[in-house]
Amino acid sequence: MSNVGIVIVSHSAKVAEGAADMVRQMVGDSVPLAYTGGNADGGLGTDVGAIADAIERAWSDAGVVVLVDLGGAETNSEMAIEMLDDARRGKVLLSNAPLVEGAVIAAAEASGGASALQVKSMAEELQSH
Repeated sequence: MSNVGIVIVSHSAKVAEGAADMVRQMVGDSVPLAYTGGNADGGLGTDVGAIADAIERAWSDAGVVVLVDLGGAETNSEMAIEMLDDARRGKVLLSNAPLVEGAVIAAAEASGGASALQVKSMAEELQSH
């Protein structure tokens, strides 16, 4: 059984890379992980195509949880998820957990074999504290 994949989407390429680096240091290679940040011109922003590519890179039959930093990242991630075929679309969950802390907690849960819904819920529990 494969672990849930994690995708990190930030308006900043450096923030996305840094969050992914923290996740890797915490859980190693036990979780499929991809990240994307910045727009196509290298500035701040997000890119729907790059988000779709990141979902593909982190793909797992157990599902994928996408974590985002700001509203535009959420909108573009929703668009990227809509572009997926029906079978995959239903396995991708968008989380509104805090990006860095959420990614670390989500990856830790995923590395333990949790379901996509459990991974999303545990990451989002941070907001209620």
